[in-house]
Amino acid sequence: MPHDPTGLESGFFAVHSDYYVIEGAHTAITSDCGACHVGGDYANTPNTCAGCHIANYNATTDPNHQTAGYSTDCVTCHSQTAWKPANFDHNTTNFPLTGAHSSVDCNQCHSNGYTGTSSLCIDCHTVDFNQAANPNHTSLGLSNDCATCHTTQPGWSPASFAVHNDYYVIEGAHTAITSDCAACHVGGDYANTPNTCAGCHIANYNATNNPPHQSSGFSTDCLSCHSQNAWQPAAFDHDGQYFPIYSGKHKDEWNQCTDCHTNAGNYVLFSCIDCHEHNNKSKVDDDHKDENGYQYNSNACYDCHPTGKAD
Repeated sequence: MPHDPTGLESGFFAVHSDYYVIEGAHTAITSDCGACHVGGDYANTPNTCAGCHIANYNATTDPNHQTAGYSTDCVTCHSQTAWKPANFDHNTTNFPLTGAHSSVDCNQCHSNGYTGTSSLCIDCHTVDFNQAANPNHTSLGLSNDCATCHTTQPGWSPASFAVHNDYYVIEGAHTAITSDCAACHVGGDYANTPNTCAGCHIANYNATNNPPHQSSGFSTDCLSCHSQNAWQPAAFDHDGQYFPIYSGKHKDEWNQCTDCHTNAGNYVLFSCIDCHEHNNKSKVDDDHKDENGYQYNSNACYDCHPTGKAD
């Protein structure tokens, strides 16, 4: 039987594990009872980690356990085999490990130790920020607070871009594709996306035949006629740019563009003599009998009457 540990100089205690299991690194001091039972005191030996290792806890600076307020229950991070490797519940700190961070080796962030490690994205990802070319983060002056656009998911995507309006205002019909970045950034190319109407809508421009924009030489600046809400209704300053048809004597004298633009394939061509009183050549000839150089054709009509007025 084991002896009563109260004053005997030597002995053994076969049932030690019934009171405290000796395992891991502790097995190396199994025969050195005094390592734990200091001064031969068997009655008041602590059975908690900190009871024996509080000096180790207090002296640890990487990271500093005391200032960080780590638990004194050593087994929450360490095993009895050795202090290292250690297991640490990072999610109890002010920087929880999520996404790609959850599989990162400790040394990738704590390369210079554990104390004073920054929790700012840019302090670890400056190289990523500077090398990003799609889009170029530095030339665009994007924020180096990665979390404004990115999550911790691997590959930096998906990403949001709350400051899109600082570069191109999304409004009107464009708001319907706000979440479909590829609709404008084809193939995931964010560096070379056009910011002009025609840059995205040249196919619409070329395919439009009522009126045919291309052959008629209409501006490729869509906003000169259209809004971002929809292609129609469209505004076209026909009176100011070409000929008054919304004012003056020609107001309400037509229904369709093709009333005057008789060649639906080319709106550069027009006719003044195929509608209302002008289609009576004899009458028009008589009205112009005193006009030198008079000709009965539409171009001649326009040359003399560019505003539609009789004189």
